[in-house]
Amino acid sequence: MKDYEFFDILLTLKNNPDHSQRQIAKKLNISLGKLNYCLKALKLKGLVKYKNFKKNPKKINYLYLLTPKGISEKTKLTLNFMKKKMREYDELKTEIEKEGNIRS
Repeated sequence: MKDYEFFDILLTLKNNPDHSQRQIAKKLNISLGKLNYCLKALKLKGLVKYKNFKKNPKKINYLYLLTPKGISEKTKLTLNFMKKKMREYDELKTEIEKEGNIRS
């Protein structure tokens, strides 16, 4: 799984801890199976914990929470993403400036 996918899942869980897996998968535009697989991986890494908070005959609901380690990882992924975007911006700016000098 790619860093940005982990980030998207962690951010979605942080903002929507009471959403069902189906709602989260729909929001992220990924399959329910992929989300379930990723949640298990995040739990094994200690980044997410979830527990059953309501049972009824129709479905089981869970509350998804980022652990302190999960919050730290989300922050790290955010910083890495921003650094990458800043590098891309600087590269594009340099390329545009070179193009401007060539045409002058």
